[in-house]
Amino acid sequence: MSDLLARITIDPNVLHGRPCIRGMRISVSDVLAQLSSGASRDDILRDYPYLEDADIDAVLAFAAEQADRPVVAAE
Repeated sequence: MSDLLARITIDPNVLHGRPCIRGMRISVSDVLAQLSSGASRDDILRDYPYLEDADIDAVLAFAAEQADRPVVAAE
């Protein structure tokens, strides 16, 4: 999974530090939004020909990791 997560980059000079795919100006949230609206992998890869199938796997792995973080309430 670390190979997949290495595809996700966070750079303050690219999209204001939002998690992106391989330093390009396509964010993790852009791909997640398309998937959640019903777009297929093939649709996304057709719309963004510079993406690879593994990039979509990386987006999903990144989202799963983020969702698994504990939330601690501040008092």
